[in-house]
Amino acid sequence: MKNKKDKKKLRNLTGGQTLIRCLYKEGVRVIFGLPGIQIYHAIIPILKYPNLKFITTRHEQATTYMADGYARAGGKIGVAMVVPGPGLQNASAGITNAYAASSPVLIVSGQINKDKISKDKGILHEINDQMDIIKPITKWQARIINAKKIPDTIKKTFVKLRSGRPRPIEIEIPPETLSAFSSFKNYKKIKVPLISIKKKSLRKAASIIINAKNPVIWAGGGIHISGASKELLALAKYMQIPVLTTPEGKGSISDKHYLSLGTPHGRSTGNSKDALRDFFYTCDVVLAVGTRFVSAEPKLSQKVIQIDVDPKEIGRNHKNTLGLLGDCSQVLKKLLKIIKTKTKPKKNKEIIFSKMRFDRYENPDNRIEPLASYVKALRNGIPNDGILVTDMTTVAYYTRMHYQTYFPRSYFTSSYSGNLGSAFPTSLGIKVAKPNKTVVSISGDGGFLFNSQELATAVQFKINVIAIVFNDGSYGNVKRDMKEMFNGKFIGSELKNPNFMKLADSYGAIGMKADNPKKLEKIIKKAISLNKTVLIEVKIGNTPSPF
Repeated sequence: MKNKKDKKKLRNLTGGQTLIRCLYKEGVRVIFGLPGIQIYHAIIPILKYPNLKFITTRHEQATTYMADGYARAGGKIGVAMVVPGPGLQNASAGITNAYAASSPVLIVSGQINKDKISKDKGILHEINDQMDIIKPITKWQARIINAKKIPDTIKKTFVKLRSGRPRPIEIEIPPETLSAFSSFKNYKKIKVPLISIKKKSLRKAASIIINAKNPVIWAGGGIHISGASKELLALAKYMQIPVLTTPEGKGSISDKHYLSLGTPHGRSTGNSKDALRDFFYTCDVVLAVGTRFVSAEPKLSQKVIQIDVDPKEIGRNHKNTLGLLGDCSQVLKKLLKIIKTKTKPKKNKEIIFSKMRFDRYENPDNRIEPLASYVKALRNGIPNDGILVTDMTTVAYYTRMHYQTYFPRSYFTSSYSGNLGSAFPTSLGIKVAKPNKTVVSISGDGGFLFNSQELATAVQFKINVIAIVFNDGSYGNVKRDMKEMFNGKFIGSELKNPNFMKLADSYGAIGMKADNPKKLEKIIKKAISLNKTVLIEVKIGNTPSPF
C-alpha cells in the first residue's frame, strides 16, 4: 500500500516540486539563491529535502560567484536561483566568470507570467528578450512553459552540463508553470559517454613528442576540469618534459616537483623579459593540455599538439597545430601508453631545470618588493593543501607567477573575464564544496567592497573563510597606470573606505590587522585556528607594477 501511495504522490507534483525533485535526482545538494515572488514555488519544495541546502546570498551577483566557486572546487554542478529581469542581470557578472572559466553552473531564473512574456506591459521584473541577453555568456538556454516539460528539460540540461566543454546554462520558468500540477514519471540520471579518440592522431602525436629536441607542456584549467593531474605527471616524468601552467592551470603539477617551472608572465609576447616565456620560445614542440593559448602566443615555427574537449578551440589561436579531441585525462593516458611502446623513459633532467626554478621562486634579483614578501607570507601562512582565491589586485597578480601551488583545484582566478570583486564570494562557494580545507581570498579594498555584504552570508551559514584585504585607499593599479601614462595625472581612483574592523564586527565576523608581511603570516595562522569568518586588513602603500 505504501508504494501505491508514493506513486500517487508522484503523479501530482507542482512544477516547482518536479524541478527540485529532478535537481535532487541529478545530485544537487546545494543551491545558492535569493528568494523572490516569481520563484516561491521553486524554493518552498526544498524544505522536503533535509540534505539539500539553500544558501541565501545578499546580492544576486554573489549567487553565481558562489555557484561557480562550488563547481570549480568540487567538480560538481553549481546551482544558482534568481528572480527574472534585474535578478538575472545582477547574476550575469558571476555567469560571465563561470563562462570564462569553463565552469558547469546552472542558473534557474524566474520569469514573468507566461501570457505577458515579450508583451512589454511593464510587469514587475519584465525584460524583453531575457534569453537573448544571457545567450552570449551561456552554453544553452531554455524556457519551460509547460510543467510537463520540466523533467525532459532538466535531463537535457545536465547532459549538456556534463558533456563537451562545461559552461553555464540558464533555464527560466514562469510562476504559473511552477505552481501548476502535472504528472511525474520516474526520473533517471543519464550517463554521458566520453568522446572517442582517434588512434591515428594519437600515434602521430606520440611520434612528434618522441622526436622533439626540446618539448614543453603548457597546462591550463582543462587539467582540473577533467581531473587529469595524475596522467599529466605520468607523461611528463616518463619523457622528462617540463611543465608550464596558465594561472588557471596552477596546481596541475605540484610546484614542489622539479619538472614544474611555474607560470609565465601573462602580458608578454615574444619580446618578454620573463625567463619562463623566453624558455617557452626555445621549445620546438608544445603539448598544450586544456588551454587555448590566449596568452601563450606560440611562434609559427613551433609545433603544437593541442588536447581539448572543445573542437572549436583546437587550432583556434595557432595554425601549426595537431588536435587531439577528447577528455584530457583519457587522451593523456592513451598517449602515454603508445609512447611507452615506442621508446624507453628519458633520463632525469632535474639538474637542468633547477636554475630556472631557483630564478622563479628564490632568486632575490627577480623579486619585486613588497609584493614578493607578501606572497611569501601567504604561502607560509596557508597550509600546503589550502586554497587561495585571487581578485584583480596587485598582490593577486603577483601570485599568478610566484605563488607556489601544490595541489589541483587549490588556486583560483576569474580567468580571462577579470571580474573585480569576484574573489570573496567565489571563496564562499569553494568553502561550501570543500568545508575541511582552509580557504583564503585576497582582494584590494575597492574589489572587496563589491561584495563585502556577503560577510553576512558567511557568518549566517558558518562558511568560515578568511578574507584578506590589501588596503591602499585606492584602485591602486588604475591610479599607477594613469600616473605613468599621463605624466602623474590621475582621476577617479582614490577611495574613502569604511573602518574594515568595524565592518567585520557589524556582520559578526572577526577583524584582524597586519601592516607587514611577517605579521600577515602570523595572523593567517591565527585566523585558521579560530575556525571563524575572518577579515584581515593589510595596510599597504602604493605598490609597483607586478609585471
